[in-house]
Amino acid sequence: MIYGITLILLSILAVPSLILAKRPDAKELLDKVAPYQGWMGLAFCFWGLWGIISAVMNISLLSAFPIWWATWVAASLVEAVLGFMLGYGVINQLVLSKNEAAKEKGAQLLAKLAPIQGKLGIAGIAVGGWTIVASIVFS
Repeated sequence: MIYGITLILLSILAVPSLILAKRPDAKELLDKVAPYQGWMGLAFCFWGLWGIISAVMNISLLSAFPIWWATWVAASLVEAVLGFMLGYGVINQLVLSKNEAAKEKGAQLLAKLAPIQGKLGIAGIAVGGWTIVASIVFS
């Protein structure tokens, strides 16, 4: 359930324009969170990557719980990608800045992902909601 809740929160950070269109008063809250967005993105990126690694390590669950395992992988993947997008500035500063080739590849990846950030944020809200439902139904 925690994956679903955190994925929804991360997705809300990824689609601020949609939130502001619905609730203009949310701008104050988003402005307060903005300075921490990079660090939160970095944390979510690593958490999503750990989720993917954990799911692969527990691939034996695929035969017993295919829907839950697929939900786990989908939530972790969306969380890792959105975390990378939101935390790219911090990731670039801490990890990629020492290697020019890695820095360039990271910038290229971000450029490819940037146009779909809104769609990925909406997908993250949907997958996060499904993750919460699945954790209740399948546990």
